[in-house]
Amino acid sequence: MEPRINLMTTGGKAVKALSSVGAYLAKASVEASLLHLIYFRVSQINGCAFCLDMHAKDARAEGETEQRLHMIAGWREAIVYTDRERAAFAWAEALTTIHQHEVPDAVYEELRNHFSEEEIVDLTIAVTTINSYNRINIAFRTPGGHYQPGMFAAKAN
Repeated sequence: MEPRINLMTTGGKAVKALSSVGAYLAKASVEASLLHLIYFRVSQINGCAFCLDMHAKDARAEGETEQRLHMIAGWREAIVYTDRERAAFAWAEALTTIHQHEVPDAVYEELRNHFSEEEIVDLTIAVTTINSYNRINIAFRTPGGHYQPGMFAAKAN
């Protein structure tokens, strides 16, 4: 499959604008390790090869285990995630699949048991941002497999 548009060369201004949200999230109230898992899980749901490659490599580079990455699609049955992570995964999945149904009250209430309001806002921004990146990369057929950990970190700051 051939890429349609190289976003990094053609869409520099748009990427810079979206990257400012990423720079905010890098300093946000939610721990980076959880954000990597959220980005990875949402990218699985959306089928974004580029983002799966990127976030798996970044998560590993920052100490995430292979086991937790491999099991994330089955997080409900896996014992390797905390209750806080599970609440965040449920929130991320509900927001990502919002076109199918509304976000259940039970998911929100469980989230509130583990996150402050500021953290909930940051999680929501993180989920909507990775969904945006997924849709852009899928639309432009950005190939996955060549990402190097931290490749965009300097551009985000």
